Amino acid sequence: MKRVEHALEVLIFGSRWLLAPFYIGLVLGIVLLLVKFVKTFVGAVSVVFSGTGGEAMLAILSLVDIALVANLLIIIIFAGYENFVSKIDTGGHEDRPSWMGHVTFSDLKLKLIGSIVAISGVELLKYFINVRQASRDDMAWAIAIHLVLVFSGVMFALMDRLSGIKADNH
Repeated sequence: MKRVEHALEVLIFGSRWLLAPFYIGLVLGIVLLLVKFVKTFVGAVSVVFSGTGGEAMLAILSLVDIALVANLLIIIIFAGYENFVSKIDTGGHEDRPSWMGHVTFSDLKLKLIGSIVAISGVELLKYFINVRQASRDDMAWAIAIHLVLVFSGVMFALMDRLSGIKADNH
């Protein structure tokens, strides 16, 4: 029976590698974002020279938006892989991010919601810049969604803080 239990545990522990293709897919997602970034950048160049100031700001904010999503993917890839699959051996590379290897699942949740709130903020700023073209309903929905995301982020942080205090007391 002990051998069956050990074999089952080895199988379960090894199953973490089933997540590796997901992270490879996210890396390929960054490649797709790079293509979108280049396409958006090329379009932004003409807008900066021929469009209005508001149009130029919208074009640049689109670039910021894509960069934030790519940063979010990097956080998910590095932290998720290290937390759930295997440690990433960078051989002490000088460019290794200082947070790598130190992001817990709780930290990952907070980084994710923080990034999502930042992306939402950029989208909301696009509405504010383009306020004359946005309908009241669209603007109200954008503000409501952003506020829900901010509230969710605050609640995640509060729950983590409270659970940390509770863990310290036991």
